[in-house]
Amino acid sequence: MHRLLYVHVFLCCLSVVHSFCPSQCTCAFHGRNEGTGTRSVLCNDPDMSDIPVNVPVDTVKLRVEKTAVRRIPTEAFYYLAELRYLWITYNSISTVDSGSFYNLKVLHELRLDGNMISVFPWESLKEMPRLRTLDLHNNRLSNVPTEAIPFLLNITYLDLSSNKLATLPSDLMDIWPPFNGAPISENSRKTVLGLQDNPWFCDCKISKLIEMTKMAGTPVVLMDALLSCSGPENLAGVLFQRAELDNCVKPSVKASATKITSSLNSNVILRCDAKGLPTPTLFWTKSDGSPVNNTVQESPGEGVRWSIMSLHGILYKDAGDYSCKAKNVAGNAEATISVSVDGDISTTIPTLSPSNETEAVSQVTTPIPPTDIPNSPSVKTTDVPDVPDLPRVTTQSAIPVKLKTTPSLPRGKPKPAKSQQEGNGRKLAADEKSKKNEDSKSVTDLKIVEETSDSAVLLWRADGIPNDAPLTVVYSRYGEEDIKRTLETIAGSGKVLLDGLSSGLRYSVCLVAKASTAGKDPCTDFYTLDIVEDGGPDKLLMIVSGIACVLAVPLIALLLYKILALYCKSSDTPVDEEEIGKESYVKFETISMKQRTMNSHPTELWTRRKTNESDRLLLCSRSSIDSQMTYKSDGSRSEYLC
Repeated sequence: MHRLLYVHVFLCCLSVVHSFCPSQCTCAFHGRNEGTGTRSVLCNDPDMSDIPVNVPVDTVKLRVEKTAVRRIPTEAFYYLAELRYLWITYNSISTVDSGSFYNLKVLHELRLDGNMISVFPWESLKEMPRLRTLDLHNNRLSNVPTEAIPFLLNITYLDLSSNKLATLPSDLMDIWPPFNGAPISENSRKTVLGLQDNPWFCDCKISKLIEMTKMAGTPVVLMDALLSCSGPENLAGVLFQRAELDNCVKPSVKASATKITSSLNSNVILRCDAKGLPTPTLFWTKSDGSPVNNTVQESPGEGVRWSIMSLHGILYKDAGDYSCKAKNVAGNAEATISVSVDGDISTTIPTLSPSNETEAVSQVTTPIPPTDIPNSPSVKTTDVPDVPDLPRVTTQSAIPVKLKTTPSLPRGKPKPAKSQQEGNGRKLAADEKSKKNEDSKSVTDLKIVEETSDSAVLLWRADGIPNDAPLTVVYSRYGEEDIKRTLETIAGSGKVLLDGLSSGLRYSVCLVAKASTAGKDPCTDFYTLDIVEDGGPDKLLMIVSGIACVLAVPLIALLLYKILALYCKSSDTPVDEEEIGKESYVKFETISMKQRTMNSHPTELWTRRKTNESDRLLLCSRSSIDSQMTYKSDGSRSEYLC
């Protein structure tokens, strides 16, 4: 009886609460549907200073508009578990606590436009997993942090217009097409963005946003596509659709190879190079998206970066695609390298019987690490464990080998083998014979002929390998094994042309035979020829001749000068009288045409004087003594004779 009374009192109280409406608000109950209804509450009293706490719990839509409310406290709507629409618009709110929207699990629309919010608790959005509309129009937001991006993935209507945003994180654009890589179709989900009326600083950080405004047919719809730049000065007032950014280049990636085949337990180095402005960062991922840690990267200069990833002791599980991804604020790029593991571990297991007859030996080839084989005289091939994760298991028929057996050897007590490896235990004699047969199946006589400046011919001889067996020629510059080139051929061809080489460099080339069972692939080194330009020796000869002429001409002139000087100074050389011609004189006029007097200065004259010894040219220098002069008349011209 008491319990029934308690239940009745509870139901009465609940009905009172449901029907109760805050004094400063107006409540409306809409039509019922299958016994339920929707209640909306409007609070727009200008004297209201706090968020009402006595709102009916079945409220679906709450509007607090044009009030004096300044703060949204923690868990202000905790009891409104059915709330789907929350509008707190055109108030004086400047503070929003991080736990303000706790327990709003079904909230679909949150509008806070027309307030004074400068810092929004973006992490509070995780309390509203079904939120699709977020309206922060006409507030004082100055930035959107990178930490907010994960909470905006499901938002289809985001209004950040009329704030103080100068930039946005570059990764924010990556959550929407086409930057997220999702295919674009007519059925793609539409996203509405309001970004107008903000003081955008147009640099590389918002290059993706600028690029988005120039696209057509994307699922992202801008409320106002005519966004404009407020800075820098050279772009102030320029529309995004016409803005051209300097020093902003999307990254590009180039891998050293697209496909690499490596032998089991070997070391593999992958490299990629990237260019872009600002300088991109590089990181490696596996085909499943998991990151790779054993990497090194370096930037030799602005706009350039390279990265190296190493795989030590490669196993079959390491095979797959590895992606080198480059990223900067202008965009992303990636290059993929496919790595495959080649090489089988052969194990020969004989089946022995008490007789001395020749038995066929079955060879089972399995790509598993070598294990010690029990020294039992009778082992079946079915005793080899089955490994389901391995890529392939092949069985081949081996060459018959005569086995020496001891019939009296009791079962279960094997006779120890004579050969023994260090730390690996004893091996069967049949393994040694099989190994000798396998060693004969290899590629030999590897050599390079017909080297040129950009090509070379590789020759080889295949022993015991089928002519149609596939071969892989791997070659690279010496010391640059991380950048390799490969050629596919067959064993029967015997030669292959290596082209596209650089002149005057050393190269390494290896021949990988998949059908070969030799322990090491044959390799060799060679040099390409240097390029000699046409007319090279002639040009060198001309240069040497020119230098010789430049040096020889001054020496010849000096020698002639010395000879003339010695000739002029010589006065004792006899001269034949018969060779002397008729006496003659050369008359020179004076420098001045004026009449000379007895007191005038002597003038330099040239004349030819006959002597008993020779006829030589003399220079008569100025003298302080008077020269003998002959005057024809006062107005006649003077002549001076030495």
